[in-house]
Amino acid sequence: MNDAPGCSQASPRGDAAPATRVFLKTLRSDASRLFWAAGRFAYFHAWGKLGGDPIFRELLRRGLLPSGGRLLDLGCGQGCLFAWLLAAQRLAERGQWPADWAPAPRFQSLRGVELMSRDVERAVAAFDAHHPLVQVEQGDMTEVNIGQVDTITILDALHYVDHASQARLLQRIRAALPPGGLFLTRVGDASAGLPFRMSNWVDRAVTFARSHQPPRLHCRSLAEWQALLSALGFEVETEPMSEGKTFANVMLVCRVPV
Repeated sequence: MNDAPGCSQASPRGDAAPATRVFLKTLRSDASRLFWAAGRFAYFHAWGKLGGDPIFRELLRRGLLPSGGRLLDLGCGQGCLFAWLLAAQRLAERGQWPADWAPAPRFQSLRGVELMSRDVERAVAAFDAHHPLVQVEQGDMTEVNIGQVDTITILDALHYVDHASQARLLQRIRAALPPGGLFLTRVGDASAGLPFRMSNWVDRAVTFARSHQPPRLHCRSLAEWQALLSALGFEVETEPMSEGKTFANVMLVCRVPV
């Protein structure tokens, strides 16, 4: 299946080399194609998300996800991150990989937990038949058994649970990760003024459209997120992650000291 008709290709970076733009277009197409078995909505949702959100590109370009380990994505949706990583691995195996990027990561297992049953159904339809490395299950990320993992991701989902539940979940994440383990999350900076209010409004609108329920959001300032994670023993790096949009999203790269 070729690129989706009627969808324009968002430029990944204004200064990206033509070869990198072609690579990203191929990666986006290959990853989205995995969802065709789950239906048109699943396909076009992946197409829009993977093409419009810079965090997927940056995870690979910067080599933030270590190879060889077990990845757990909490609040994984329909599994777009997994499709992206599988497609990246296949392109790398064919020798189609940007020379100035970190090596493509490989994983022992890719496990996701998602609360919304429709997302889980789409993930199962996309992955179950042909991708034994991937397991997506329905569950509450604040209650699920984390198990033995090396990397945990929560992308744009922590603020859906209250502050006390956030703290307990982050404690469990820290306890589950081994020395050198990685926790990667993206959060909104509640101290960022208008950009934060804009991103919050979009988040509420999208969540309401999908769940038909008004969401309750439990946000923190960037300083509060950093203090909470540092108190748990993480080494925390931050990087803005709202490229091309007037939002206040920040990526937190949290490592367990070796």
